[in-house]
Amino acid sequence: MKQWQKLWEKEKVSAWVQIVLGCVIGALAYPWFLVPNHIAPGGLTGLATVLNYLFGLPVGITSLVLNVPLFLIGYRSMGRAFAFRSLVATLLFSLMIDALPLEAATTDPLLGALFGGVLLGAGLGLILRGGATTGGTDMAARMVHKRFVHLSVGTILFAIDCVVVLLAGIYIHLEYALYAFISIFVSTQVINVVLEGLTTEKACYVITAQYEQVKNELMEEMNRGVTLLSARGAFSGDERPVLLCVISAQEVARLKAIVRRADAKAFVFITDAHEVLGEGFRRLTEE
Repeated sequence: MKQWQKLWEKEKVSAWVQIVLGCVIGALAYPWFLVPNHIAPGGLTGLATVLNYLFGLPVGITSLVLNVPLFLIGYRSMGRAFAFRSLVATLLFSLMIDALPLEAATTDPLLGALFGGVLLGAGLGLILRGGATTGGTDMAARMVHKRFVHLSVGTILFAIDCVVVLLAGIYIHLEYALYAFISIFVSTQVINVVLEGLTTEKACYVITAQYEQVKNELMEEMNRGVTLLSARGAFSGDERPVLLCVISAQEVARLKAIVRRADAKAFVFITDAHEVLGEGFRRLTEE
């Protein structure tokens, strides 16, 4: 019981460290790169950047005010713990944007879009990994992802933010709106890297008459689990299991060698598995 309690406490500490670190990194993007170059990278914070450009309103506080309705929705749909974490993350993120006394790192809008997107994506990715959002469109993206799990959070964010930037382009110069698209694209890619990792495991499917030999060698030589999927050939009508084995990218050559040794005419196809959780890989934990 004490062991589970320690594990739970460790996970909570890890989540809060990621949230705070993400808030700091993401907030740096605004005074350093985005606000000085009038780049509104989508979302409510992007909308706040437009309002700053038009009326001089502080980006952080304005974003915080705009987030209130979404938090009311998020609290109902995502649960108390998620809403509380997100509330703290939004407060930290918004206040840090206005509070960090930083000079612009560059007045080149292209550099601002690129490096601002990297910092913003890294920050938002860490916050999402910590089980929170900073409100705005990333909260909406998280809610959509919970219902449509096949769509990544980064992809949903990209779609929503593109619409926001198109609307924002009406009030700012078209050139700055184009830079904003660059920033959104970069931040989306970085979010996906932070959430899913740089390396990808491989899901390998093997169809062979020698499936027993291949199965045994994969389990014994590579120490990997193998799943037998029931399948029937459409042309022949024969029943023949499909072997499914998830391995690291570095182990693909060994798997091919095992299959080739058993059956040179085997049919193999390999796909990317961006996030693998469970025995032999990363531990399955609640986000």
